[in-house]
Amino acid sequence: MIILDGCCGAGGAARGYTDAGHEVWGVDSEWQPNYLKSGAVKVWKGDVLRALRVRSLIEQVGLIHLSPPCQRGSKMTNCRPGLAATYPDLVAAVREAAIETGLPYVIEQPEHGTPLINPTTLCGWMFGYETYRHRCFEAGGGLVLAQPPQPPAGSTGLRSCGWPHPVAAARAGHWEPGKFVSVAGHERVTQTRRVMAIDWTNREELAEAVPPYMTRWIGEQL
Repeated sequence: MIILDGCCGAGGAARGYTDAGHEVWGVDSEWQPNYLKSGAVKVWKGDVLRALRVRSLIEQVGLIHLSPPCQRGSKMTNCRPGLAATYPDLVAAVREAAIETGLPYVIEQPEHGTPLINPTTLCGWMFGYETYRHRCFEAGGGLVLAQPPQPPAGSTGLRSCGWPHPVAAARAGHWEPGKFVSVAGHERVTQTRRVMAIDWTNREELAEAVPPYMTRWIGEQL
């Protein structure tokens, strides 16, 4: 299946879909020189809302994945009065454009980003990686995601992702052995690469990426 990867960044989501056997084409408002290193086969610099209305492109696509900017809803942005309003809220716009295509789609946001419709929440720990990085995925256009991986029977202290967080997470930028990694732009890149399963991006790209194991889980269902 060909997957159109909108607001693609450096290709974290793309790697997961290619690992699941799909072909990925990326679109981003900024040129992404590291994107092709993810295994995706094409990338364009452009407006994803315009791309979704190019019929000759959409006729070749089987799924649309969208990761619109999430700064407007982030905890850090909302710590400063008025800052959130300076960032665009594109979730509603990309959802409308995706629905107009008639194709199945996925919209991704961090847990504290713009609210999604009936999202499925995934956590790095579900996939055996020592991070509690949460990402939410709204499925539409006829796509229904399976139930996420379930924790061991009898687990207690379940969090918003449905899994326990049994080990303390280090403060971002202060990882130490024995703690889980908090992925952030100022964390040591060796640790974030390990828990994100990404080895081709720079530090800033890594902090904004979708872990490939999450989109592989989606891609295997397609």
